[in-house]
Amino acid sequence: MNDAIVANGISKSFKRGTETIHAIQDVSLNIGKGEMLSIMGRSGSGKTTLLSCIGMLENIDSGTLALEGRNIKDFSEAQRTILRRELMGFVFQRFFLIPTLTAYENVALPGLFAGKKLGKDHIMELLEMVGVSQRYNHRPGQMSGGEMQRVAIARALALDPPVIIADEPTGNLDTANAEAVFGLFRKLAGQGKTIIIATHSQKLAKDCDRVVELMDGRITRDEKN
Repeated sequence: MNDAIVANGISKSFKRGTETIHAIQDVSLNIGKGEMLSIMGRSGSGKTTLLSCIGMLENIDSGTLALEGRNIKDFSEAQRTILRRELMGFVFQRFFLIPTLTAYENVALPGLFAGKKLGKDHIMELLEMVGVSQRYNHRPGQMSGGEMQRVAIARALALDPPVIIADEPTGNLDTANAEAVFGLFRKLAGQGKTIIIATHSQKLAKDCDRVVELMDGRITRDEKN
């Protein structure tokens, strides 16, 4: 299995007043193409920061990070933005759907930002794949939490990125919908996409290929299931 992501000794700190918060410290991690990886740990352990660094939403302070074979250390902000749009799809706990837009229009948004018009057939195929094609003309306020998260996953897939980063994607869902969402991620990994998920759920983490656990910004466990 080739590596989609190679992190070597990456660290990230933040200032809070006069205090320095060491969010992640000397983290090294290789994530294979088509691998489904869960990142676990208590609140404040560094999960979200690690995802943000891998997804180029935050710049690392030290170490090296290579995405799909490209070392991003010396990339400009503009280069990072282009690469993030090309490589990454994001799914969050709070959906972040535009309330005034339909499911169809929300999925079409990444294409607008990237200057690419997505075809109707492509958008409907994505909605069909995640199981909400019948809701294509509904706005978020007319959908359940599970349906909104499925639309958010379809939106993350709009530009066909090779890597999906999901930060607590089932945190606002009941058990049945959480399991269904994880089933979707498993299907995507089977299609060759790299899936990186932060979760508190031991049960759902067992459905991943591998579990990494963080404590105080450091990896304390890295095991295959």
